Amino acid sequence: MSEVLTILFYAFLVVGTFFFMEGVAWFTHKYIMHGVLWTWHKSHHKVHNHKLERNDLFAVVFSVPSAALIMSGIEFPEVRWLLFVGIGVACYGIFYVLFHDILVHRRVKIKFKAENSYLKRMMRAHYIHHEVHTKEGAEAFGFLYAPKKYEPKEEKSKSKV
Repeated sequence: MSEVLTILFYAFLVVGTFFFMEGVAWFTHKYIMHGVLWTWHKSHHKVHNHKLERNDLFAVVFSVPSAALIMSGIEFPEVRWLLFVGIGVACYGIFYVLFHDILVHRRVKIKFKAENSYLKRMMRAHYIHHEVHTKEGAEAFGFLYAPKKYEPKEEKSKSKV
């Protein structure tokens, strides 16, 4: 494979894995976090004043396969492509921390006001998700995608004009 094709293939793996992780995160959030591991996740649906919550253990769980993939891809040249899958998983994790923990939940205090309609829709979907404080009945389990129905009402009225 030529060097350019190799670079394109690796870039595709990083980007493709990043977007694939949205499906993994949605499934995990809906069926595992709001299922058998609710005992960890419920800490995230309760108001509290401490920095860490049991739900943060999921970050550790998700970092293990990412680190294993990266190390395997570095250590074993015959499966170098695993490095780039691991990087895609890690990039999703970084985005999750920036978006979910910092922008949405303000776990790091920064001045930020969402002006972008995509960010407003994503944040509103997540706030709606958190209106439910129980294992059942929640909606909007994604982190990168939220359907148009979660557009803030002001955005919907602007788009009709």
